[in-house]
Amino acid sequence: MLTIGAPHGVRGAVRVNVYADEPLTLRRYNPFVDEGGAPWKLTSIKPIGKGLVATFQGVEDRNGAQTLRGKRLFIPRSRLPRPEPDEFYHVDLVGLKARTADGTPLGTVVSIADYGAGDIIEVQGKETLVLPFTHAVVPVVDLDKGVIVVELPAGLDGTDAQPRPSQATELSQDQDQKRVKDLTQEKELPQDRS
Repeated sequence: MLTIGAPHGVRGAVRVNVYADEPLTLRRYNPFVDEGGAPWKLTSIKPIGKGLVATFQGVEDRNGAQTLRGKRLFIPRSRLPRPEPDEFYHVDLVGLKARTADGTPLGTVVSIADYGAGDIIEVQGKETLVLPFTHAVVPVVDLDKGVIVVELPAGLDGTDAQPRPSQATELSQDQDQKRVKDLTQEKELPQDRS
């Protein structure tokens, strides 16, 4: 959900990296927990320049703030909202088996990311595949069976064919849709597949 950075000032404030769509609303998820399960209450968060600065209950000075540097805080899974239909948390996707529609195994989902051009999913198998997480490329996500079905884009499916213009247009339009609803801890971000 968030990672604590360097102290900011002398009154216990810290810079934070937040993994959420609406970082200024994070206080409603109090208390957060660290990796050891200890609770941390966020008392304020505000934008400063291009970053965010936060304060936590019990941290009163720069020395206390310095001890928090590098700490990762999360929202317990039990307090997270239920994903909408066809929306997924990262943690639910990582570890799923990937296969083609005809059942050919491709590997295992190892990560999901969004570097600005849309969600991508990384599948590790005989070779590493980095694919757009769109309906066109990943039409089926079956959490109960622990599998995703992948429609490999032309060129990755064992052919040297280029996508047909209509197929390329369809894929690029599908890829343009924002599919991540950053709301949860770093590894539990919902993935919107609309």
